[in-house]
Amino acid sequence: MITRTVPSAVGLSVPALPGRAVTRLAVRQLRRSGLIVLVLVAALPALVASTYTSVMADPAAAGSIAALAANPAIRTLFGEPIALDQAGGFTVWRVGTFLAVLLAVWAILATTRITRGEEDAGRWDVLLAGRVPLREAVARHLGAVMVVPVAAGVAVTVVLLLAGTDSAGAAVHGAAVHGAGVGVLGLFFVAVAGLAAQVFPTRTAATGTAVAVLGAALLTRMVGDGLTGLGWLRWLSPFGLLALSEPYARNQVMPLLILLAAAVLLAGAAVAAAGRRDVRGGLIAVAAGRRPRLMLLSGVGAFAVRRMLRPLTGWAVGVGAYYLLIGFTTVSVTEFLSDNPALAEEAARAGFAALGAVEGFAATLFALLALPVGGFTAVRVSAFVAAENSRILTLLTAQPVTRSRLLAAEIAAAAAGAIALVCVAGFAVWAGIAATGGDLSLLAALGGAWNTLPVVLLSLGAATLAAGWAPRAAAFAGSLPAAGGFLLLVIADSVGAPGWVRGLSPFAHLAPVPLTAVDWTSTLIMITLGVALCVAGVIGYRRRDLQS
Repeated sequence: MITRTVPSAVGLSVPALPGRAVTRLAVRQLRRSGLIVLVLVAALPALVASTYTSVMADPAAAGSIAALAANPAIRTLFGEPIALDQAGGFTVWRVGTFLAVLLAVWAILATTRITRGEEDAGRWDVLLAGRVPLREAVARHLGAVMVVPVAAGVAVTVVLLLAGTDSAGAAVHGAAVHGAGVGVLGLFFVAVAGLAAQVFPTRTAATGTAVAVLGAALLTRMVGDGLTGLGWLRWLSPFGLLALSEPYARNQVMPLLILLAAAVLLAGAAVAAAGRRDVRGGLIAVAAGRRPRLMLLSGVGAFAVRRMLRPLTGWAVGVGAYYLLIGFTTVSVTEFLSDNPALAEEAARAGFAALGAVEGFAATLFALLALPVGGFTAVRVSAFVAAENSRILTLLTAQPVTRSRLLAAEIAAAAAGAIALVCVAGFAVWAGIAATGGDLSLLAALGGAWNTLPVVLLSLGAATLAAGWAPRAAAFAGSLPAAGGFLLLVIADSVGAPGWVRGLSPFAHLAPVPLTAVDWTSTLIMITLGVALCVAGVIGYRRRDLQS
């Protein structure tokens, strides 16, 4: 008898190495955001290093800034100054922590999005039905994310070397130490987010836990830098270990090896945990039953508020803690500068303008409030789009509720949450200043915080516009007015760009409240533009199909 094997499917082929296909999928999901982060991480050190000659070349100026940075309050906010007499040390002090936080935030969001987020949405069901087990899929996705921090570390090293921040013939280059530290810190937070994605059964819980770890680590470093007696706390924080490497000074490698070992252990724990849980589950099981919670289920608007309350609480705790710390340090910084007018002038040249008065110091740091609050609005609109993609809103959209009303409720809830956050920040600054004997009224503090709301509204409008016309870009578009505008202002000031370039940033049109009065013309223009963007987004949402 003659037998014949018939192909199971004509024209179809099964890849010999399916794991590589999973890796390519992960890389495809990361390539755009990862490239943006790489450009930012490489560009900022180059820009700051290029300003060193004009800001710090004068030995008197260098000594003045070093004396300012030695103040405990300044060390708490900006880190311990190391090697300010070198372009590399100055660059690390000015933007090192900012770059580390930026990379850490990206690592957390990207990791939870392509692992737990894809699994929650059901897109891993087909993926895991093949020959790739859950443990290997998680390992390959984590490996793909880790490529970006490694590339970022290399980019920082190369940029600083090309900028001439290291002396020729140095045994250990400060650029290499700082670049390695930035990269290893990114790896650490990829591992933290990866482990959280295996422990918790939802993307929201995993992201929130990882961000909480980041906040606690940053706060630990700030306390260790500000209080000499608690300097040992820096060994317990990844940001503290990064500072302890002391680039361009002692160039210590041991703190980075400790951080790398922690990252390897956490990544290994994440992969091991993936093999011990069910698909769409976590090591922490969800309760099988609970009493019904019917609060805020009376309508579309109430439901939008209900979905926002839990994340709003976490954001409020983080924003409130940071600005309370700012309030506690305000009196110390302003008294120090008022006793040293020459230092105040040099600090203004280095980018710390109007720090000699309580109102000026508060106004300078209130301007930064638009970044987290604008990010909050972008995240809320992005969460709305994600709920639509995962079909969570399917039954709601099937009800007699118009698309306009549905999105408008989300916009109103996000706006209310943003107002609550800026009020928390204003009250925290006032409480900190009042507790240390400073003179700043509650109304003045709240006014300084409220002054940032037009930029926040631009972020909300940009995210809403994207939700209506390009849903996949909602988070990125929402971050452009706040984060993008702030970076544009920093870059324009660093390179001496024309005034019209600087004017493209909304931050260039914010008056330093409470030091001066509100610029109502610019405020009304930004509010009008933000409302127009929201309206355009609602129109687009009405016209497009639902995502799935």
